[in-house]
Amino acid sequence: MCIIFFKFDPRPTSKTAYRLILAANRDEYYHRPARRADFWGSDSEILSGLDMEEGKQGGTWLGISKKGKMAALTNYLQPQLAQDAKGRGELVTNFLTSDLDSLSYLKKVSSEGHLYNGFNLIAADLNTAQEDVVCYYGNRGDPEPLQLHPGVYGLSNSLLDTPWQKLQFGKRLFLQAVGRSQDLPKEDLVAELLAVLNNQETQLPDALLEEQGRGHVEPILSQYASVCVRCPGYGTRTNTVLLVDAEGRVTFTERAMVGEDVDRWETNSFQFSLRG
Repeated sequence: MCIIFFKFDPRPTSKTAYRLILAANRDEYYHRPARRADFWGSDSEILSGLDMEEGKQGGTWLGISKKGKMAALTNYLQPQLAQDAKGRGELVTNFLTSDLDSLSYLKKVSSEGHLYNGFNLIAADLNTAQEDVVCYYGNRGDPEPLQLHPGVYGLSNSLLDTPWQKLQFGKRLFLQAVGRSQDLPKEDLVAELLAVLNNQETQLPDALLEEQGRGHVEPILSQYASVCVRCPGYGTRTNTVLLVDAEGRVTFTERAMVGEDVDRWETNSFQFSLRG
């Protein structure tokens, strides 16, 4: 389970406003090996964490490049997984390293969507010289990707803006923080968004979540019904807050669990300006 909230406005009217505000949780088994966010590639062009699971090395769940390519992934909740399916994390890294624009890339992905277990993919071109473009594709939804209108969106482990209770609840909290974004110092906005991501209030009953998750053990499914997931050996292990301001300055903050200890976390922040 994962969750992403984001607001984008390609032409903010104020220099203190943000073109993109994104807050995301990565939920995963605590023992699954991964590298924390850092720059990688021959010229340190791309910033992301990296999956180090055998056979899935180099995939990621969220990343951004200095050229303004950004992508984020969630899995689609399904009872049965195809064991021979391709690793979904490569969908993000392939976009970050490709020359395709976001919509063209997602059209290519849509033609290959059957090779993967269920997923949702956000791909964006954030460029200071052109208007930002944010696109979405889910291989359990419409056959064609969508170019999104400016606004606020939520994505968990169903299709974009599917009204799961935890998504609607988290989106309200996110909107409250976003509504104060121009009045808060950047560090305070990041702190408020991290607080949203770490809310553990269970949002039940939820008929949509329960219907889609049919086939999962009921007590486990109920533990998925909060923004921040906590199960034995599994749950939220990475929080990410991504801000892109009106001038193309990027702040990428990652709060990551240390080892498998839910009481130990480390936070790192990266700042750079988009090129182009």
